Amino acid sequence: MELKERYQALDVFRGIDVALMIIVNTTGDYSATFSPLLHADWHGFTLTDLVFPTFLFLVGTSLSFSLGNYEAIGKGAVMRKIVKRTIIIFVIGYLMYWFPFARQNELGEWILRPFERTRIFGVLQRIALCYAFGALIIYFWKIKGVILFSITALITYWILLVAFGDLTLTGNAVLKFDTWLIGEPHLYHGEGVGFDPEGFLSTLPSIVNVLIGYCAGYYIKKKGATYETIAKLMMAGAILIFIALAWDLVFPINKKLWTSSFVLYTCGIDLMVLSILLYIIDIMEWKGWTYFFEVMGRNTLFIYLVSEFLAIILIVFPMRKDSYYSWIYAHGFAWAGPYTGSLLFSVTFMLICWSVGYWMDKRSIYVKI
Repeated sequence: MELKERYQALDVFRGIDVALMIIVNTTGDYSATFSPLLHADWHGFTLTDLVFPTFLFLVGTSLSFSLGNYEAIGKGAVMRKIVKRTIIIFVIGYLMYWFPFARQNELGEWILRPFERTRIFGVLQRIALCYAFGALIIYFWKIKGVILFSITALITYWILLVAFGDLTLTGNAVLKFDTWLIGEPHLYHGEGVGFDPEGFLSTLPSIVNVLIGYCAGYYIKKKGATYETIAKLMMAGAILIFIALAWDLVFPINKKLWTSSFVLYTCGIDLMVLSILLYIIDIMEWKGWTYFFEVMGRNTLFIYLVSEFLAIILIVFPMRKDSYYSWIYAHGFAWAGPYTGSLLFSVTFMLICWSVGYWMDKRSIYVKI
């Protein structure tokens, strides 16, 4: 069964997600950004908060198709394959945060950026860890083990956060554990304090996003894209959303803490969106609009890396008193007004990244990271 031919909905879903990921990461002016394109300050939920968990969910759906091919190569080969891919993605993520490895000091001299203040965890690092743990759980424990682990992980994480801290930015158990594990200088400081929303402890519940995605892909692979499949995925999504909203009353939906209610809420939405895409694309075969997103979905991680490195280059390297990033926004998009101009900048940036994917797709170049 060829995934991209039989279930185009999955490629399209990945493409939609990475396009939105690039848009929210490269807003022209962060202070003038439409609220759906910003993360919730703490408790709460926005469209932007859905982007990363959806990526992990789709990692799981991909595993439901790819892991079946691993059975014939033997346990040792499977382990090497998983470990190799995990290390590659993690190291690329780490180097991306360290890049360009040097900075200018007050005298304008370029000096090496110190390792001791480099962020260790991050988006790609979380993808790597979730892929590794998710793949191993699926391979060795099968579907029953996946369900058991998911329930246990979400409840355990809830207990840990309640028992060893509060749910504030400076008093939560995630911050305490990650500070103990790697030290405050290696954490993300975008919140004003050393706190990493992609730290190690909060990786535990995020693995469940991968596992629920795997369950969805497993069911689609088993039953096919039928009306029954769509109905049951929709019902599963509605149930997860209901549980999440009930759990939110005592364990709030919070992307930065990656709470258990957040996991169920995002997976519930993902199941519903996937159901709609399956209906539109694979049942009704309304495919005239899909190619744009398929381009993004066929080289997802590579296009994301292109977007990140391009943004870093434009931001880090100075142009007189400003960065190239700010100069392009000010001279090319600010005329449209702060909010509209900021959005136009990010959409244009996404389209530039899309053009890279289009060039690759036309030449059948697919980079598997």
